[in-house]
Amino acid sequence: VTESGLQYQIVKEGTGKSPAADDVVKVHYKGTLIDGTEFDSSYKRNQPAEFPVGGVIAGWTEALKMMKVGATWKLFIPSELAYGASGRPSIPGNSVLIFDVELLEIKDKAKK
Repeated sequence: VTESGLQYQIVKEGTGKSPAADDVVKVHYKGTLIDGTEFDSSYKRNQPAEFPVGGVIAGWTEALKMMKVGATWKLFIPSELAYGASGRPSIPGNSVLIFDVELLEIKDKAKK
């Protein structure tokens, strides 16, 4: 558990480097609610996602900066590090989110 309230479980250690906030990463992930309802999955789309480390919910940003390339982590993200009281169309407000995240690659720095 981190100071912010993020909880994580290291499923597989990575051996590469860790990304910085301004790096772009390529990941595979699955997101579920606490009751097991899946709300998003790059695996189902059969296409990894790419985004800037600093351009996602706070819980992801914090975890990604600690992960190494090749790692797989299970994240337990409290709502205040995710979508808060407002939620999203498929995510009720104040939801704890569970993500299985596999850090595949660190791409070039995000364009400023």
